[in-house]
Amino acid sequence: MKLIVGLGNPGAQYAGHRHNIGFMALDRIAGDHGAGPWRAKFNGEVAEGRFGSDKVLLLKPTTFMNDSGRAVQAACAFHKIAPADVIVFHDEIDLAPGKVRLKTGGGHAGHNGLRSIHAHIGPDYDRVRLGVGHPGHKDRVPGYVLHEFAKADQDWLDDELRGISDGIAALVAGQGDKFLNAIALRTAPARSSATKTDKPASATPAPAPDHVAVDKRSPFERLKDRFR
Repeated sequence: MKLIVGLGNPGAQYAGHRHNIGFMALDRIAGDHGAGPWRAKFNGEVAEGRFGSDKVLLLKPTTFMNDSGRAVQAACAFHKIAPADVIVFHDEIDLAPGKVRLKTGGGHAGHNGLRSIHAHIGPDYDRVRLGVGHPGHKDRVPGYVLHEFAKADQDWLDDELRGISDGIAALVAGQGDKFLNAIALRTAPARSSATKTDKPASATPAPAPDHVAVDKRSPFERLKDRFR
């Protein structure tokens, strides 16, 4: 069994915050793939689903971000899930909005949700880093992530969440490249083979090269020359 965790803060007042993009991702996955129903367990909300032969448990900790690890540890202990089978979706200020990266192990980079998970199960789990951008100065970070996405962000955010849902089965199967490709197909769809440099064929014949003599005689003059 895989444990898929989305990080965020519980409560309607936090629902649209950048810090809650992990919750948004799990809500989209559950809704699109018929997981559920959500129920209270492990200091969080859980829903069960299946992708092919892979059974998964979706978890949204309701302990608030700074104590997310308690819910993750409880779910892992009950279902005997190893850290290597845990996938965590979280906001990432060091990535531009709309960018998604995968990471296994390593540090928590100051993210309080990851810091808590590290403390409870160690660092050897997978992360899906969902870029939300940086406010420009570290002192502005708390207010930035605890604020709703701008209206201008809604289009790319919706495309990204759809791509995550499209590719989640590949991610669960360990095919990270296919997962990222599914997101890319939503956020940067393939362009038409025609480009702005394409031009229709000209109706005007191309001029003859300089080294070719051009016969400037009229058809009547050419006819006369033939019978001389």
